[in-house]
Amino acid sequence: MAGVVGNQELRRPAVVALRTLAVATCYFAAGRLGLLCRLTVEGAVFTPIYPPTGVALACLLVFGLGCWPGVSLGALFLVLSIGSPGPDLVGILVGNTAGPVCAFLLLRRVGFRTDLGRLRDGLALVFLGALAAMLVSSTVDVITLILVGKLDANHFWPIWLAWWVGDAMGVLIVTPVLLALFQARRPPSPARWPEGLALTVVAAVVIPLTTLSSLSALFLAYPLLIWSALRFRLVGSVLCALFTSVVAAVAATHGVGAFARLSHVEVMLKLQMFNGSLALTALLLSAVITEQHNTRRSVAEACTELAEALEHLTAHDSPAGRAPPEAAEPRSGRDAR
Repeated sequence: MAGVVGNQELRRPAVVALRTLAVATCYFAAGRLGLLCRLTVEGAVFTPIYPPTGVALACLLVFGLGCWPGVSLGALFLVLSIGSPGPDLVGILVGNTAGPVCAFLLLRRVGFRTDLGRLRDGLALVFLGALAAMLVSSTVDVITLILVGKLDANHFWPIWLAWWVGDAMGVLIVTPVLLALFQARRPPSPARWPEGLALTVVAAVVIPLTTLSSLSALFLAYPLLIWSALRFRLVGSVLCALFTSVVAAVAATHGVGAFARLSHVEVMLKLQMFNGSLALTALLLSAVITEQHNTRRSVAEACTELAEALEHLTAHDSPAGRAPPEAAEPRSGRDAR
């Protein structure tokens, strides 16, 4: 017995260490991918979609608050991969860790469910997890860079806005995808594969055309988003939103298509308004559809249980062996005649 307890005590730190390393690796990989698309606002370089914030919040929601050291470690690896560490290192690590942690605490406070099956969960992720909590990370990071002289204090608000929106987009776009994939226990039925393949092909053709076309036809992405949400609910809608946002970010960073002939600030505003409305539509539409599906299923189950209860009561009211009225024996000779 003592040996078993000892093995469990040794295994627990090993599991925590492996989990921390896995979270740090995912954070670092997401950060390197996010740095492939960069925009410049007032001399400051930022990413329009910062995936590490979404990865960090998803890990916290799935594994719990105890995985926050993995977030800090991943942020440290990411900063070291960009350049040599400076006096701003501590502030950056604090900001990048505090934002997702605050988002986790706010969401847990309101009873957030990771399946995103309720409208209130989608609203909480948008307004608490993304817009509110990312104020912490963007404020701490920008103030830190200003204090060490890497950013100009006269351009605080444009830089802060770009930083905040990038962090918020990471939560809005990346976190729902990771949560949906974590909740997916089995692939769709074989009967759904042809439609899923058709949706994928249409999206692969239409989405690049809408973003790369000079006609500014970004609105054509919304019918595909509605189709994916109606037929494949959360998984389909968030994957469609992720693909569309990534293609739009690539077009924006290269200044082509719908983002041609715009200033850096205009590109940032147009891209983030499009990504924000896309993510918000995907989350809320899929949540409403899931709520309606769950309501219909609950009503069907309640009707089935009620029918079974009525059948059970009817069986008790009709005892076995009781003769029907027309087969009863006559009570008098007159009735016999």
